[in-house]
Amino acid sequence: MQQEELNQFHGKSRRDFVKESSLLAGGLLTMPMLSQANFFSGADNVIKIALIGCGGRGTGAAVQALSTKQNVQLVAMADAFAERLNNSYNDIKGEVGDTPGKLNVKEENKFIGFDAYKKAIALADVVILATPPGFRPIHFEEAVKQGKHIFMEKPVATDPAGIKRVLEAAEVAKSKKLNVVVGLQRRYQTSYRELYKRFQDGIIGDILSMQVWWNQGALWVRPRKPEYTEMEYQMRNWYYFNWLCGDHIVEQHIHNIDVGNWFMNDYPVTAVGMGGRSVRTGKEFGEIYDHHYVEYRYGNGVVMNSQCRHWKDADSRVDEEIVGTKGRMLMDKAVIKDHKGKVLYQFDKKQENQPYQAEHDELFAAIAKGEYKFHDAERAAKTTLTAIIGRLATYSGQTIAFDKALNSGLNLQPATYAFDAAPPIVPDADGNYAYAHPGITRYFS
Repeated sequence: MQQEELNQFHGKSRRDFVKESSLLAGGLLTMPMLSQANFFSGADNVIKIALIGCGGRGTGAAVQALSTKQNVQLVAMADAFAERLNNSYNDIKGEVGDTPGKLNVKEENKFIGFDAYKKAIALADVVILATPPGFRPIHFEEAVKQGKHIFMEKPVATDPAGIKRVLEAAEVAKSKKLNVVVGLQRRYQTSYRELYKRFQDGIIGDILSMQVWWNQGALWVRPRKPEYTEMEYQMRNWYYFNWLCGDHIVEQHIHNIDVGNWFMNDYPVTAVGMGGRSVRTGKEFGEIYDHHYVEYRYGNGVVMNSQCRHWKDADSRVDEEIVGTKGRMLMDKAVIKDHKGKVLYQFDKKQENQPYQAEHDELFAAIAKGEYKFHDAERAAKTTLTAIIGRLATYSGQTIAFDKALNSGLNLQPATYAFDAAPPIVPDADGNYAYAHPGITRYFS
């Protein structure tokens, strides 16, 4: 699975709608004194890390954190599955080797289960949140409550209720001066940053339209085993269930959508679109679609056309194009042209960085210096909601309003997180899962 990310720009919202999100979470309203653990006088101070979610992305993020120039140490790990945690530990060890002090996770600090995250967070100065995104709101809340700096993967929620929780916790994180970086790494990528600088200088004029794509082939499926409960099966195949993943428009295409929001310095007013299950139709693919097309409309009338699909042996494209009054930007090629095709700027690809690493380099450099520089949760929550309203639009065939969705209270999460508990969706007698049908499935009517 391709994944990409970047971070730093922090634009204001279209209506500054975080003000609508009053701090309702009782535990989050408490503002304790900042822990000394969050202040570092220099590189000699050990920065302790906890990894929450030990899959491939979590493992990679931990290695990247341990590869920064700072004195960092992984001290705790947490996952729902013991074998995944142990595999991750061995993979991290294989990457960092015998580097003194980098890997210091004692057996008693390897925590397993749905509530393992709380114990791991308590041992660290910085937490890496990399579980399936349905868990992100509760894990982010806990990390903020405990006063930790945070790197969390995108997306930051799978439903509007989760977005509300992240926005509320983000306000508390700001008040505590906790650095929060979110894994939308294009904002850390040198070529995108250089294009953005030239955009700000007016090289393409005012934006007229945007096109964004995440089109690729098929992804993994993990076979059901007789010993699995339904909850365990869905956890192991999290990509195909909306309460865990949010559909691929939210989990993957968010990267491209984020570029549009970044350059617009705004968030769409509405989304309308179409989608379905035309290729990936088997019961093993849960409830998600295999293609989405969304027309996002911003308050000034600009339209962002968004498409994503998982079709085997079809054309692939992961890219963005921004069209202005004086020219256009082709983001993957890192080139700017006028409307006659003349090249106005070409980024030298030899100068490209590794944005996944840059996220961690910048975060840990700030923490080591005792600086408060990153407050990305609010922006990431708004972009996540942008992707969510796209899903709601394709599932229903309705026009979905951004603000209405935000305040809808729509919640996909289970009542109880446990392997013997019922997940929010269960299969029928033949093992098939119900999925959305445009024109029949309705939201906010």
